[in-house]
Amino acid sequence: MGRYSSEHKEATRRRIIETAARRLKRDGIDGSGIATLMADAGLTNGAFYAHFTSKDDLVATVLADQLSRQASGFSALSGGVAGLETFVAEYLSAAHRDHPEVGCPSAALLDEVGRRDAATRKAYTAGTRAILDEICLRLAPGDPESAMGTALALFTMLVGSMQLARAVSDPTLSDAALEQGCRSAVALIRAGGQQG
Repeated sequence: MGRYSSEHKEATRRRIIETAARRLKRDGIDGSGIATLMADAGLTNGAFYAHFTSKDDLVATVLADQLSRQASGFSALSGGVAGLETFVAEYLSAAHRDHPEVGCPSAALLDEVGRRDAATRKAYTAGTRAILDEICLRLAPGDPESAMGTALALFTMLVGSMQLARAVSDPTLSDAALEQGCRSAVALIRAGGQQG
């Protein structure tokens, strides 16, 4: 019975994290209350505190989970700059723009993360470093640390391009932000990859 209970509790916790990730990325951290997050998971408010100490605890957990998944996703890409170019094309796609709930937590939540508690920002920092490390490995496999400046520039370019594409009301300007962001990112990758 104890084993079932711990497996059940972990499965429930996982469901809360996964459904909260979708809601937070779609509606924002401040736009998602505990009642809504728990309803999405098919649970009552009371069940929340069996899994998390606070909403901030849940947000930090969601960010760590989402960024870890994003970093792990690099393993599915081909090596070197070709893999990064694939990542850029997928990241700056209309599908990603139109479905933030299944996309990058940075593009969806960055403006709010900076105003969260220290634990949330620490979880975000660790997750972002893992993504930057993956980018560095592809830019300069022999000396990944040498590519950190290019990796930072690339990641901020991608996130900013996506945020702008989502924010503007003009569809033509939104598409142009994605297209130009993609062109600039690929140029940066090719220049950075040659240095490594």
